[in-house]
Amino acid sequence: MDIKNVTVAGAGVLGSQIAFQAAFFGFKVTLYDINDEAVKAGREKLQKLVPIYADYFNNEKLAQETLNKIKITSDLEASLKDSDLMIEAIPELFNIKVDFYKSVANLAPEKTIFATNSSTMMPSQFREDTGREEKFLALHFANEVWKNNTGEVMGHDRTHEQYVQDVLTFAAEIGMIPIHVKKEQPGYVLNSLLVPLLQAAEQLYAHGIADIETIDRTWMAATGAPLGPFAILDVVGLNTAYNIATASASANPAMHAVAEMLKKEYVDKGNLGTSTGEGFYKYPNPSYREENFVKKTMKKRDKGDA
Repeated sequence: MDIKNVTVAGAGVLGSQIAFQAAFFGFKVTLYDINDEAVKAGREKLQKLVPIYADYFNNEKLAQETLNKIKITSDLEASLKDSDLMIEAIPELFNIKVDFYKSVANLAPEKTIFATNSSTMMPSQFREDTGREEKFLALHFANEVWKNNTGEVMGHDRTHEQYVQDVLTFAAEIGMIPIHVKKEQPGYVLNSLLVPLLQAAEQLYAHGIADIETIDRTWMAATGAPLGPFAILDVVGLNTAYNIATASASANPAMHAVAEMLKKEYVDKGNLGTSTGEGFYKYPNPSYREENFVKKTMKKRDKGDA
């Protein structure tokens, strides 16, 4: 199938990024959200992406043209008209997703492929609600989509292979590195690797083993990674980190302290990471970007010190 018209449902942080990325690479994009207030907030997010894309791709003209090409609406039926691919990026709440898929099942053209961007739920949980289980799969993006990023494509046991290939092709065409996840796996490939690292770092800090900078410096120095786990968490968003920690606490009691720390020290204060200008670090000039951050040592004692 030749995908040309794309609908993105959910104009939040990631939904707006997905819409902008697809439009930037030449697709006709409609961005949907539930009401006029959400549409207004989504439009503001799109506007903030213009200078980011202009700088990253060194093309201010195309970035501005991209903003002007994206249609944003609260009319679900209109957003799905002639849609080849619908990407769902609505809140990670099971009942909301079920209701959404039951609605779009009756509104979308028969040709439309449905893809969920959910990072915590499996396609098989919703396939019967879509009315097109053979055309339903997951297409997972990480935050800051415009960067060297992945598009993880994961079907369920009733997804037709042709639609998996169509979506892998689409991911490549919008500048993603297409990753084929061959079986359903919570966390796909990326989060199966990343979440244990981030939670280990959170536990080291929450239990007083080491401070934030020390943990990040250790990871960066020992592995050559450009970012430490707390810098990554600021990009992910500390509200997301808190939700994951809370969900993990039932199986891992050590995560209770992490959830409490995140809520008390960050979420309740509105310090959610790069999106708010402050999280574990302060932006736009976090200390981990300093030239000597990794090799920074404690101040040496003067000879006269006791």
